[in-house]
Amino acid sequence: MRAGRRLLGIGLSLAVLAAVTSHAENEPQTEPSKATKEAAPPSPAPKEAAPPASVTIIAPREAHGVLGREVRSPADEDMGRIVDVIVDRAGTVRAAVIDFGGFLGVGSRKIVVDWNALHFGRVADKSDSIFLELTKAQVAAAPEYKEDKRIVVLGAAGNLQPLDEH
Repeated sequence: MRAGRRLLGIGLSLAVLAAVTSHAENEPQTEPSKATKEAAPPSPAPKEAAPPASVTIIAPREAHGVLGREVRSPADEDMGRIVDVIVDRAGTVRAAVIDFGGFLGVGSRKIVVDWNALHFGRVADKSDSIFLELTKAQVAAAPEYKEDKRIVVLGAAGNLQPLDEH
């Protein structure tokens, strides 16, 4: 008799467990607790489609890179090569850095000239030089450009405006 009660007790326990499990499966999902919400990373905002990029077509005879291009004086003297371009905080081109003097890089120094003192002519033809409105003597007297130091820009008469340091 005792065994029968035990079996009846076990059977009853299993029936209750089955009923509770069945009821839990049919219940609607509840929101996670506040602690669970705080631990979960926020879901990313839906991404908006980026606007299409603008496209500009430039004919080869209209523009060309200037780095490495030879610079000549009005008297057709070799003034060096453009090795860098200086822009201000607004992105406006202000000057060109010219590697001036020396032979095969030995004894040369970098000087900075006002962008408006340069004349580009036929830029599409890589063999054409860029002309500088300064003499070789003026460029030779210019202070050397050193990175992270104040830049002294050599300009053609009346063209150069100082950079506002604010």
